Amino acid sequence: MKKITIAIALFLSVLAAQAQTKTVPSQAAESAEQESLAKDYLSQIMGVAVSATSNMKLFHFVYDWIGTPYRFGGSSRKGIDCSAFTKQLYSDVFNLTIRRSSRDIFSMVNPVGKDDLKEGDLVFFKIHSRSISHVGIYLGNNRFAHASSKGVAISSLDDAYYSRYFYKGGRLLESFKNELSSAQADDEPAN
Repeated sequence: MKKITIAIALFLSVLAAQAQTKTVPSQAAESAEQESLAKDYLSQIMGVAVSATSNMKLFHFVYDWIGTPYRFGGSSRKGIDCSAFTKQLYSDVFNLTIRRSSRDIFSMVNPVGKDDLKEGDLVFFKIHSRSISHVGIYLGNNRFAHASSKGVAISSLDDAYYSRYFYKGGRLLESFKNELSSAQADDEPAN
């Protein structure tokens, strides 16, 4: 995993260095080419058709966190749990502040069936429990990102383990999104 991470970092740094040496008129074309390469690369790494996505910020966020160790109650790069990872993703990618525990997050969503999941939806699991005990973020192609016991990873809903414990998908309630947007607008200082 470290070799892959180093190779990716090297690849991205070469692309960044090339972008800095190009002339201004060709930067737009170079940027589009780099974005296409990034999408292709992330597609291969994550097992999702990233080229079909409109939200590269989501995939870049997940990619940046892959391999972060799991730590119950953790909320940093030193160690993070599933709900803190989900909370951080929603904050950084969607500019929304959601609740901290998987059960509380579930109370904020409209349930969605497995076949109706869309990129950015949440997936909930009841692992060895009668109540929700795990949450992840759906990426597409039955793949989801989450902080598992092995650290932040991408897994498949088709995997026997996750298929067995899958509870429901969820989409953040529109009324809650509007409430959050209004509250965040009220908190912003006036110019």
